Amino acid sequence: MAQSSNQIWEDFFKRYYWDNLLELANHYPEKRSLFVQFPDLEQFDRELADELLERPETVLKHANEALIGIELPADVEEFKNTHIRVINLPEQARIQIRELRSANINKFIAVSGLIRKATEVRPKIVNAAFKCQRCEHVTFVPQGEGKFVEPYECENDVCGRKGPFKIVHEESEFIDAQKLRVQESPDDLRGGEQPQTLDVDVDDDLAGVVTPGDRIVISGILRSFQRNTQQGKSTFFDLVLDGVSIEIEDKEFEDIEITKEEIDEILALGKDTEIFGKVIRSIAPSIYGYDEVKEAMALQLFSGMPKSLPDGARIRGDIHILLVGDPGVAKSQLLRYGVRLAPRGIYTSGKSSTSAGLTATAVKDEFGEGRWTLEAGALVLADMGLACVDELDKMEADDRSSMHEAMEQQTISIAKAGIMATLKSRCALLGAANPKFGRFDRYEPIAKQINMPPALLSRFDLIFILTDEPSVSRDTAIAEHILKAHYAGELSVRRANVIGSGIEMDEITKAMEVIQPLIKADMLRKYIAYTKRNIFPIIQDDARKRLIDFYLSLRKQGEDPNSPVPVTARQLEALIRLAEASARVRLSSVITLEDTDRVIRIVMASLKQVMTDPETGRLDADIINVGMGKSQRDRIKVLKEIIRQLQEEHKSAVPLEDIISKAEESGIKKDTIEENIMKLKTIGEILEVTNGRFRVV
Repeated sequence: MAQSSNQIWEDFFKRYYWDNLLELANHYPEKRSLFVQFPDLEQFDRELADELLERPETVLKHANEALIGIELPADVEEFKNTHIRVINLPEQARIQIRELRSANINKFIAVSGLIRKATEVRPKIVNAAFKCQRCEHVTFVPQGEGKFVEPYECENDVCGRKGPFKIVHEESEFIDAQKLRVQESPDDLRGGEQPQTLDVDVDDDLAGVVTPGDRIVISGILRSFQRNTQQGKSTFFDLVLDGVSIEIEDKEFEDIEITKEEIDEILALGKDTEIFGKVIRSIAPSIYGYDEVKEAMALQLFSGMPKSLPDGARIRGDIHILLVGDPGVAKSQLLRYGVRLAPRGIYTSGKSSTSAGLTATAVKDEFGEGRWTLEAGALVLADMGLACVDELDKMEADDRSSMHEAMEQQTISIAKAGIMATLKSRCALLGAANPKFGRFDRYEPIAKQINMPPALLSRFDLIFILTDEPSVSRDTAIAEHILKAHYAGELSVRRANVIGSGIEMDEITKAMEVIQPLIKADMLRKYIAYTKRNIFPIIQDDARKRLIDFYLSLRKQGEDPNSPVPVTARQLEALIRLAEASARVRLSSVITLEDTDRVIRIVMASLKQVMTDPETGRLDADIINVGMGKSQRDRIKVLKEIIRQLQEEHKSAVPLEDIISKAEESGIKKDTIEENIMKLKTIGEILEVTNGRFRVV
C-alpha cells in the first residue's frame, strides 16, 4: 500500500486543486477549508484513497500539513490554520447509523440523517498555557478529548516544583466546537423500527453550520469512548463521530440544483395551455378523481408570496388545507404524496403527536452540560416546507391549540424551563381528519360533524369534505383504476422475482401508464423550485377588481341585520394567496382573470361544502369562525327569552317539558331545543336547579 506523505498530497493539490487553493488564499482567514472530492483522490492515486478510508488519522494529518506547507504566490499570506474537508465518499464508506459496528472504529466513514439536536457553539481549548505561581514560567500542554490535563511539574529546571499552576487565557489556543446529534432519516427506516442516533463532534469552521431539522451527510472518523458508571469504568464503549466535513442535502427549494436543459424544459411546460391538467395528473396518480383537491394541493405546493410590510408585520404566503372525509377515501395517501413532493416534508399522525412533538419542547441536554435545550418538533422541522398532519381530530385539545400561532403567525413561542424563544415554522399545513362519528351523516349539517375547534378551522384557507357515497358510474371507474394499478404492480413484482417470467418491460410500462405521473416527481419539484425562485406575480387591475367584486357581493348578503355574515377578510386573503400560486403554476409574472376565476371556483366549492347554513341555505362564516351559525344563535336567544318568561310566571325554576312545549310553539324542533339547552347550560347562561328544572342565571 502506498504510504501517504506530505509530498504526495502536495502533488495532488497542485495537479487538481491549484485554482481552489488560490481562491482559498484570497478569502483566508474567513474561509479555512479546502473541500476535496473523494473521486478526484481516487483518480489521482487509488491506493492513497483506500489508505484514507483505512487510516484516516495519519493520512489527514499529512494532508493538512501539506496544505499549510504548500508554497503560494508571494502576495498571499501563509496558511496557519486550514483544514482538508473530504466530501462525496464512495458507497462502501457510506454507512447507516444502525449498521455501525466495532470494525468501523477509527475508519473514515459517512453517515446521513437529520440533525436532531445541536448544542451552542462554544470555545474549546486545544493548547493550554499554564503559569507557575512560584517562578512565573509558562508551560504549554496540548489538550486532547475528554479530561482536562494540567502539567505534572514546572518545566523550568531551576524551579521544578509541582505547582501551583494558573491557566493563562491570553496565551492559550481555543477553537470553536459544537456537539450534534444525528438521527437516521425517516425514509430509510423499515416499518416499526425506532430511529437510531449518533453523536458528532465538530469544530472550527464546521461549528454553527447546521440547525436542527437539516438533512445532512456528515463524514468523519468514528471514535469510541469508554462509559463511566457508578461502579467504575464499563466494558461498553460509546461511539462518537469526529466530524471532518458536512454536506447539507436539499434543505429548501432554493437549494435544488437545476441544469440549463431542465430550465428549458420548465419554460416549455409553463407555456403549455394544459399545464394545470398535467400538474393535477402528476399528484397522486394512483388515486382516482379528486381533481379539485389535487388542484388545491398543487397551489399549496407552489404557494403564494410571504410579504414583510414596512410596519414590521408579516403576511404569510403558505396555504393551509384541511381534508375531512369518511374512512377509506385515500386522505392519508394524498398526504403521503404531498410529503414526497415538498422539499422538506414532515408527516405525523395526530393521535401519536403531543404539542411538544408538533411545536417544540425544552429537554435536559444529556450530551452537553446538563442544561435545558430546545428540541424542535414537526412544525419547526418542516420550516420552508410542508407539514402533513393526519388524524387531526384525534389530537388532544391542548395539543391542537398549540397549532394556532404556528398556522397564522408562522412562529412558535416557547416559555419553558427559563428559555424564552420564538422559533420559525414557515410551513404550509395539510391536515386530514375524520368526521365526529367516524362517517358523515348526510342528514346532519356538515359543520356540526367536524370535531375541531372553530379557532383552528378558521385558519385553514380551504376545507374539503370527501364523502364516500355509492354511485355506480364512479364506483366502476374507481374499481377499474385500483385493479389496473394492482395489475401493473403484480407484473413488476413477478418480473423482478421470477426468473424467465416472460414479462417484457414494454408490457409493464404500458400497464403502468394509468398510474404514471405526467410530470415526474423529481421534475415537478424542480418546476416548483424554479417558480419559487424566479416568479413573483403582481395582480392586474381587472383581476383585483374581480376579487373585490366577488368579496363585496358575498359580504352584501350580510348587510341585512337578520342575515348571517357570509365571509370574513380571512377568505379574501386566502383568495389572494391562491391567485398568486395559480399565476406561478403558469410561470406568469401577472395575476390575470384566468387565475382569479380559477381560485374563486375552488374557494366557492370549499365554502359551499362547509359554511352553508342548512336551515337558511345561506353562507355563514360564523359556522367555522365561531362554531355556531346565526340561525342557531337566534334560536338560543329565543330559547333563553322563553325560559326567562316562564320563570317569571312560575316564580321558580322551569320544568323541561314546559320549555319544550313553549319553544315548539315558536317553531323550534324538539331535538334542537334539548341540544341548545345543553349548550346554554355548558356556557353558564342557565342553571339546572334540580333534575329537569332550569332557571336563567
